[in-house]
Amino acid sequence: MNSRRKFLQKSLLATAGITMANVVTADQFFGNLKKIGPNDQINVGLIGCKGMGWSNVNAMLKIPQVNCIALADIDENVLNQRSEDVVKVRGKKPTLYKDYRKMLENKDIDVVVIGTPDHWHCLNLIDSLSAGKHVYVEKPLANSIEECNLMVEATKKYGKLVQVGQWQRSGSQYSEAIDFVKSGQLGNIRLVKCWAYQGWMNPVPVKADSAVPSGVDYDMWLGPAPKKPFNENRFHFNFRWFWDYAGGLMTDWGVHEIDIALFAMGVSAPKSVMASGGKLAYPDDASETPDTLQTIYEYEGFNMLWEHATGIDGGNYGYTEGIAFIGNNATLVVNRGGWEVISEKEGDKPKLEAVARVKPQGNALDLHMVNFVDAITNNDSSKLNCGVETGSVAAINAHMGNIAYKTGEKIFWDADKGLFTSKEANKLIKAEYHNGWKLPKV
Repeated sequence: MNSRRKFLQKSLLATAGITMANVVTADQFFGNLKKIGPNDQINVGLIGCKGMGWSNVNAMLKIPQVNCIALADIDENVLNQRSEDVVKVRGKKPTLYKDYRKMLENKDIDVVVIGTPDHWHCLNLIDSLSAGKHVYVEKPLANSIEECNLMVEATKKYGKLVQVGQWQRSGSQYSEAIDFVKSGQLGNIRLVKCWAYQGWMNPVPVKADSAVPSGVDYDMWLGPAPKKPFNENRFHFNFRWFWDYAGGLMTDWGVHEIDIALFAMGVSAPKSVMASGGKLAYPDDASETPDTLQTIYEYEGFNMLWEHATGIDGGNYGYTEGIAFIGNNATLVVNRGGWEVISEKEGDKPKLEAVARVKPQGNALDLHMVNFVDAITNNDSSKLNCGVETGSVAAINAHMGNIAYKTGEKIFWDADKGLFTSKEANKLIKAEYHNGWKLPKV
């Protein structure tokens, strides 16, 4: 077992943060693959193959002992495309499934990657765990606070490893920034700002309902979401901007940034939340979630401000996205491009030596997958950079922001009860399942 672990860890390190082409030739890669015994192979099945699902698996396939042996998707067109992509990378066609539940019957699958819309995550994950699989699930963890809590319980019950796709946790710049924040050098931190300004996002044009595209099992795509006619706007990528399936930028981007903020500050739940915004950029487009939002979270000793905006890139400190820890001595700003420290002044002298922008090392998504496979190899959930509880904290806080927006009130959280003090807010904690689908029981 020790020799196996050393071999796997060595091959993991060899691929961390760089592409296959940068490490070895294709012939060398497949030559190494043949040397890996069957007991050392990690076989992956993917549910939801179009966007981040495929990006995740593609990153995993840079690790020699990982194989993609199965794909599940409700869209035959996507299935066929991704099947060809797997063949290009590994030379072997995976088994294809229209119903993920059939895929989970495959005993050869060790790990399931979930890349479905948010409203499917809870069912996908709990079904995968009950089938004895480890799981990598896209962020946000779920589409409701109730589902997040269930997914944490299920992970404990089944004893498998779950990594959440908040891959910033594996980025070198974030770990370095977090260490600096925790060192106390910034002084008393009274405010943390998190933001995502998305200038690339254009209005979602209003489109009429239409026939279901050929090869698409639309009823299965809807799953537990309310029954509605097919509309291209609600399908594939744009599902993010409709409440039935997701939580808009508050959960889509918010979990990434809020996760880093809360971890650095050592907190998990706010005392209160209030939010204001709306469809202020594109009031007449087809989306439902706010394109402009400010959310204020009150934690013990500091506030956190989340803000997002579509159609503009003019974010804080000149960056389109990031997290800023604002202390009495200096402000630390970190984002996907690096981290830096901006000093306050006392007279003409800086209170703290400034730190010029430090760029990240390696590819954080690749490193996140290396971390996941390493944890599986060692069967040690403590090695995970973003386990299910970590993912749930970020998702729950983001959902709280949406709940505050929907109620239009300042809402207060009772940490002991795990509830708000507002009945209206507590109703929005719950998940609503439709079309015969039932919330899983753990």
